[in-house]
Amino acid sequence: MAASDYKDYFSILGVERNANAETIKRAFRKLARKFHPDVNPGDSKAESKFKEINEAYEVLSDPDKRKRYEQFGQYWSQVGGNRGSTNAGFDVDFGSYGNFDEFINDLLGRFAGSNVGAGFAGGAGFPRSDSRPTLNLDAEVLVKVSFAEAFQGTERTLSVNEEKVQVLIPRGVKPGTKLRLKGKGNIQPGTGRRGDLYLILQLQPHEIWKLEGNQLKADMPVTFDELLLGGSIELVTPDGSAEVYIPAGTPPGKCLRLRNKGWPSKDGRGDLFLTLTLKFSEKYSEEEVQLLKELHRIRSIDPRKSWIQSALL
Repeated sequence: MAASDYKDYFSILGVERNANAETIKRAFRKLARKFHPDVNPGDSKAESKFKEINEAYEVLSDPDKRKRYEQFGQYWSQVGGNRGSTNAGFDVDFGSYGNFDEFINDLLGRFAGSNVGAGFAGGAGFPRSDSRPTLNLDAEVLVKVSFAEAFQGTERTLSVNEEKVQVLIPRGVKPGTKLRLKGKGNIQPGTGRRGDLYLILQLQPHEIWKLEGNQLKADMPVTFDELLLGGSIELVTPDGSAEVYIPAGTPPGKCLRLRNKGWPSKDGRGDLFLTLTLKFSEKYSEEEVQLLKELHRIRSIDPRKSWIQSALL
């Protein structure tokens, strides 16, 4: 590496030469966010700067690499310590040289007189390789959403690695839906590589509405006279107010269907099903009691007549 190729990693990260590991880490994270390719799409200068930042952090965040960098400058990667070995396998005693230039000249002479340069890149015969294992930097997080948020869609602001991120939750999401936030996962130290963040949506249960596929179901309480006489009833659905007609003489337990009032999806709306349940009053007025007594007196049918006949052995 020529002297002109020297890179001041401390200057690149904007820290003092005596900066500790935590200061270097904070500086790297700040610059990595600023110059990340996802934040600067199509900007080749930002991409180049991002790679330079990663390179600087990779060296300065490693105590051994930093020590060699501070001692040997641009030649740090060709030496292995106060007494170490180069990548070509030569033992080096740094105490035997009058100055650093003597060491470099001797080292380059060794490589020039050997065949170790074959198959290596870098001009001086120094091997370059990246043996770091591939890491899964993706992350998952559980996000609870209310029934109304899932039905109508909403926007959330989440805190991801000290960064505020706006998340759009589409209308009609189902429990267990995964939303992908590209480039918002874990960061690999030293490289700046970042995985994706997956939001797993957990739908909170609703007191009234039950979701089954794209259908919404609920029990709808009605009174005895509404079942007997029938008529239109005002009710509230997830879409707002609606009107449903009950035919006269409808028995309790009957299920009424409201088309296209169910759960929204990309394929359209499901249906809404209402099961009629008979609701008795906890306390009747005196007039109501009198009317019920009169109804009892004039009732024309015996509800248990056929039941009794069938029950006889």
